[in-house]
This record gives sequence, C-alpha cells and structure tokens, in this order.
Amino acid sequence: MSAQNGQKTQQFNISNDKNAELRKQLTQVYDALKEKGYNPINQIVGYIMSEDPTYITSYNNARSIISKMDRYELMHVLVQDFLRV
Repeated sequence: MSAQNGQKTQQFNISNDKNAELRKQLTQVYDALKEKGYNPINQIVGYIMSEDPTYITSYNNARSIISKMDRYELMHVLVQDFLRV
C-alpha cells in the first residue's frame, strides 16, 4: 500500500498472444504511413497522445486498424519493447 494515499498499486497485464497481435497491427499501420510519405513515428505518437484518428492515414485500412487497438495495451507493448523486458 502507498504510504501517501492508502491505495494499492493497480496492475496491468496483457497476454503474449495479444502482445504479438498488437505488434503485427502496429507494424501494418507504420508501413501504411511510411508508404504514404508520412513520418510514422510522429504520426503514431500524435494519435496515441490525442486519440485523434486523423493522425493516421486511411490507406490500407491503417486508421481502422489503429482505432480498434486499445491505447493502454499499445502503450504496454511500446514501453516493454523500449525497455527490452
């Protein structure tokens, strides 16, 4: 328990299968953005921060794909990959 507010820390977990699916979907979105000439990293970050789908092209259904992804699960995959854990 936290000494500051008396609340327990919440835990967030996703399965390895879900993790692999999110990676596959994010790669599809990345590829579509790159093919259309956008900076995929900037566009994906813009989407994650704002949840505004207009950051993502509709080319190859990229906007539809990312709109169906849970942003918290997406962030989990990104942080896990960044930390290599």
